[in-house]
Amino acid sequence: MPEDQLLAELMAEVKALRSRVDALESRQDEDASRLALDIAYDRQCITKLEKVEPQPMQRDRADILRALLAANGGKMLATDARKKMHLGRSRFSRLLSTVKDDIEAKPYHLNKSWQVLVLR
Repeated sequence: MPEDQLLAELMAEVKALRSRVDALESRQDEDASRLALDIAYDRQCITKLEKVEPQPMQRDRADILRALLAANGGKMLATDARKKMHLGRSRFSRLLSTVKDDIEAKPYHLNKSWQVLVLR
């Protein structure tokens, strides 16, 4: 009789383990599909970000920045330009990203952490 009882316990344990494996497999499938949806959503967001056009205020600021660089011989430190335009770092960075076709940011030869803005 102890053998029958041991066999029954082993069968119950195998059944519990199988149900646990099934639950884990279904959870893994759900996670994989959720990740695929997240990746697809991120790709859509990235393509939307690439198509962003400068706003009217950014166009005006871009013109001001071009004029400021032209008045300084076509070159100027980015920090000086930002301070003269009274812009925060993040807003100035966004402005530079919108005018990257006209203005190039290069590292300063004496201090590589500084940037020099150059008209193209």
